Amino acid sequence: MPTRILQTAAAVTLTISGYIHAQLYLDGYRFIHAIGVMFLIQAAASFALATLLLAASLLPAPALIHVAAAGAALGALGGFAASRTVGVFGFTEHGFQPAPQALISVLAEVATVLILALVITRLLRRHGGLSTLLRGVLGS
Repeated sequence: MPTRILQTAAAVTLTISGYIHAQLYLDGYRFIHAIGVMFLIQAAASFALATLLLAASLLPAPALIHVAAAGAALGALGGFAASRTVGVFGFTEHGFQPAPQALISVLAEVATVLILALVITRLLRRHGGLSTLLRGVLGS
């Protein structure tokens, strides 16, 4: 599958995650201390990175965009896991509540990570490994 299509797919899955975080923020999470702000930041970051991924599907883009987008999805998954185990700032939830948003968000974030792992792997192969790719990204 062409990298351009994969980047577009990752932008779509990241947008889904961002939309769910924004919706939950507006539906009441904004009133939860610290968590509300985190949901708003996650939504904004997801939308911004999805936009950059779409631009990357049209123009050559630094690998840093792909890594940042995967990091945002991993961060959301980490927050999800923490909120169901140790809690986040005293906030805990159980299972896949709220339904269906929790399940859809987790599926979208896992898909984002898997798709971008494939894209990043391709970029590493194309550019001769991590050190060569980093030199290109950092301009050294």
